[in-house]
Amino acid sequence: MGMLSVSAVIMIAGSRDSYALAGAVTATGLAATAVVAPFTARLVDRFGQARVAVPATALAVLGSLALVLCVHHDAPAWTLFAAYAATATTPNTGGMSRARWAYLHRGDPAALHTANSFEQAADELCFMLGPVLAATLCGALFPEAGTLVGAVLLMTGVLIFAAQRATEPPVTPRTKTVASPLRTPGMPALLAVFLATGAVFGSLEVVSIAHAGGAILALQAAGSCAAGLLYGSLRPARNARLRLLLCLAAMTALMSLPLLAAAGSASLPVLALCLLLAGAATAPTMVTGMTLVQRATRPEQLNEGMTLSVTALLGGVAAGAAAGGWLVEHAGTAPGYAAPVSAAALALVIAAAGTAATASPDLVRRMKAATPRGS
Repeated sequence: MGMLSVSAVIMIAGSRDSYALAGAVTATGLAATAVVAPFTARLVDRFGQARVAVPATALAVLGSLALVLCVHHDAPAWTLFAAYAATATTPNTGGMSRARWAYLHRGDPAALHTANSFEQAADELCFMLGPVLAATLCGALFPEAGTLVGAVLLMTGVLIFAAQRATEPPVTPRTKTVASPLRTPGMPALLAVFLATGAVFGSLEVVSIAHAGGAILALQAAGSCAAGLLYGSLRPARNARLRLLLCLAAMTALMSLPLLAAAGSASLPVLALCLLLAGAATAPTMVTGMTLVQRATRPEQLNEGMTLSVTALLGGVAAGAAAGGWLVEHAGTAPGYAAPVSAAALALVIAAAGTAATASPDLVRRMKAATPRGS
């Protein structure tokens, strides 16, 4: 998963000499995933992870292979958009894995916090190694090599994951129509935060690839992986919404470091250090946000709720990738680093507004309860 988008950007930008086109193509695929993924997750909740994930992945792999053929044979630009959009059936393996942790550690918030932190660190490890492997394959072999290897690994990984039946949550039969998790109080604000956070990742990825190559993204993921492991070893504060605000504030501050380094024409090692530090707030932010989603979602809709959060994240990645590609093409890579900082600040504002909106009804109820009757 960590290889595919980077491989597509390198492959398309190299063959068409346009980072704007590469960013637009990957943004289209991610936007298509944002539309399709909730329906895939609903099928997972209804029929089980293994029965849905394998055929859905097979369809997505065919889309990746179609993209390779279109690039290799210099097909019209619109075919690149169509082929990459066909990868939208890729199941949310991260969400399914977190649903398994939530099922195994139901009733034990401390264990679930550690498990979620480990899961996020594992994700970051994949996104640390993925760009390096993709850039190496595309450079040492041929431009399509990263996408081909990524597609094979994706199919293999899902087959191995689906075979682990012992940890798969049982399908909960629905005796009545259940409202969408979107209608849960506080959920829309959380999804908006994930949308803005995704824009941080999408813009940072495209700008960094254009500025210094795909391998440097591994440092940002390394910082997040280390932070995730440390965060999981700590006892979390009870107020998860306050934790989310603190994490987003740290992300906004740390994301300004690459911008300052690039604007000051700092050396590549300095930029690499800034990206390493910038990644430190990623895992704690994601873990805290996913914890809030798990708390807000009904057990029989857990895959759908988790996928909605990842879908919002991917939608933000799509918007961020397109914005980052446009900025690189029209303003240069140094100004492009302003995009992730702005997106992080927007996520912080949205989270603060959502926290205030959620706290207001509770405050009113407490005031009514404290007011003596007849006063």
